[in-house]
This record gives sequence, structure tokens and C-alpha cells, in this order.
Amino acid sequence: MIKKIIISACLLISFVSFAQQGTSSPYSFYGIGDTRFKGTLENRSMAGVAVEQDSIHLNIENPASYASLGQTTFSVGGTFAVNNIKSSSESSKAQRSTFDYLALGIPMGKFGVGFGLVPLSSVGYKISDINTDQGAISSQLEGKGGVNKVFFGLGYKITPKWNIGADLQYNFGKITTTTIEGVTGVQNASREINSSELSGVNFNIGTMYQTKVSKKLNMYTSLSYTFGSTLNSVSKRTIEVDGDPDPVNADPVDTDLKLPNKVTFGVGIGEARKWLVGTTLAFQGAGELANYYNSSPNVKYEKYNKYAIGGYYIPNYSSFASYFSRITYRAGLKYEKLGLVVNNQDINDVGMSLGAGLPITGTFSNVNFGIEFGKRGTTSAGLVKENYTNFSLSFSFNDRWFVKSKFN
Repeated sequence: MIKKIIISACLLISFVSFAQQGTSSPYSFYGIGDTRFKGTLENRSMAGVAVEQDSIHLNIENPASYASLGQTTFSVGGTFAVNNIKSSSESSKAQRSTFDYLALGIPMGKFGVGFGLVPLSSVGYKISDINTDQGAISSQLEGKGGVNKVFFGLGYKITPKWNIGADLQYNFGKITTTTIEGVTGVQNASREINSSELSGVNFNIGTMYQTKVSKKLNMYTSLSYTFGSTLNSVSKRTIEVDGDPDPVNADPVDTDLKLPNKVTFGVGIGEARKWLVGTTLAFQGAGELANYYNSSPNVKYEKYNKYAIGGYYIPNYSSFASYFSRITYRAGLKYEKLGLVVNNQDINDVGMSLGAGLPITGTFSNVNFGIEFGKRGTTSAGLVKENYTNFSLSFSFNDRWFVKSKFN
């Protein structure tokens, strides 16, 4: 009963939270918004490095990992984000609190299954151009919404060293943009509201392999591939004018957005339950993400690249004398070319992450804290630069399910 209450409550909280704005970036105007799916906090604290076949932590980016779970694992996480936005002439500050993911992994012998809900992208911005001169035009542009992802995956352990897996992902969401224009000194203003319902299915496959290179050292590898897919968008446009009771509703526009294929490769070396150093490389094709309301001649979409290095360290996994020796300390560095080009400027993301996993005494469960800070964009060519700091918290609960009780 307690398990059912925890899962039901977290699902309810997550569905409500995902409906809120999950970003404050002006760059979320383009495409389907600001990509948020970065994996669990344990992996994000290592800049996204997730190469180890972990038995008590979920890796929701490679479905092959589910086959290595030793216990049923329930994980949920959220972030408080602070974003400082700066142009060549002014600056502003925004804050957001969001849920990041909710997932459950269940071991079944050589098999393992995982399913959950994560945000794929978020839209959240409010840009104003106020002109107080008589007869001048002032405008305000606001966007909200995003795309969520429900996934179900299956992993299989071919040998003690080698896993394979695949998952099915259903993407859905709604993006709404509102443009308000008015003339200083004139009472009436006009509003243009664009609402886009998005939905689509895609697939992901993966494999993981580990082997010993010495008595203590292990080598880990991870490879996953996300197939390109179509995201259908049905958009509606409404134009309202103050004082006019009859809004103008344009005919719905049906658009197919193209989500590109993506390949992610990782390799690492380390000592089990002691330390790990790894790297992750990700490459993604150029998507066709411009909708009819946010297409622009000064914007194009190119290939996405990511380079990351990270790892963890545990002083003494089995220490009874010192709790701090059982804490997992994590860190990582990343560089991302986001594949968005505005005014002939590549929009890149450079960041650093730190984290700690605090074990819950007497269990395999843990509480994880993480901080990520970095910068994205540039003030060149009339654009903006974002300096962000993300404070994250997650809970990973482990238990044995489907085990029959034995009595002597």
C-alpha cells in the first residue's frame, strides 16, 4: 500500500509540474523549446557520463542498463534554476522550480524493465519592447509549454558482461505563444495567440559492455542510438482586438516536425564501488523544427554535438565508522553545440557540475544533491548570453519486489 501511495502521489505531482514553465531562456522560442532531458541527477552531476552497469541507480538514457538492476528502483528529481540573462545593453534575472523526471526500474532475472515520465523540452520566456513615445508601437512576446516524454524500456543481459536493450517513447505536449502589440496613446491593443498540440513516437536502442583490465580495474562502455522520428504539430491561431467581441480564428495548420537521429557513446575506467572516470560523446543530426509561428530567416538548425568528462569517488563504500566515507562525490565538465544558429551565431552551452549521493543508512536508497553552473549563448550579433545555476535534488528508493517470503 505504501508503494502505491508513493508512486501515485509522485505521478500526480509530476503531471502538474510538467504543465508549468520549465525554462526562462529566450532561446526556447525556437523549435520545440529548450531541451531538458539530461538523465537522472546521478548522471547529470557527472556531466551526463553514464557508462557503468549500476545495480542501484537508474540510467534512463540507455535501456540496456535496466538488465543490471539488483533491486526495484524508484527515482524522482527536481531543480531550482537561476538564470541571469544579459544582452549588450541590459540584463535580467529569472528563477524556475521544476520536476525533472520520475522513473521506475524493475529487475526480472536476466531481464529488466524501466518506465517513467520526463520533460523532453520546455518553452518559457517573456520579452517586452516598451516605447513611451506618442504614436510608437510597443510589443510583448510570451511563450509557455513544452513537450513531455513517456517511455517504456526493456533490457536483457546476454552475458554477465554484456547488456542490450530498447525502449519505446511517446512524446506529447502543447506550446502556446502570445504576441501583444499596441500604440502608445491608443487604448486598444491586438493579441495574436498561437497554440500548437504536438505528439509523436520514437525508439531508442542501446548496449553496454564491461570487462576487467586488471585485478581491480574495470572498463565500461555504453552505446545508444535514437532513431529519427516525426513530431506532428496541429497549430491554431487566434487574433483578438480590445473592444472587438469577435476574435478571428484562422484554420488549423498541420505541420510535421522532424526529430533527428542521435548516437551517444561513452567509455570509462574505474574500480567498482570506489571510483570512476569516463567520457561521453553525443552526435545528433540537424532537425526540421521550425513551426509556422516561429520560423525566421535568420535562424537555422544544424548538427548537435556534445563532449563531456566526469566521474565519481567513494572514500569507503562499506565503512561503519564514518558516514562521510560512504558518500558518493561526483563532478563533470561538458561542452554542447546545441545545433541552433541565430544571426549566423552558433548557440553553445559550456558547464560544470558537482554532486553528492547521501546513502540512507540501513538501505540501498540514497538522496542526491547537485549543482550545475555554466553559460549559453553570446551577446554578439544582437543576441543574449545566459549564465545559469541549477540546484537539483533527487531521491532514489530501492527495495526488493516480487520476492516470496520464506518461513522455517
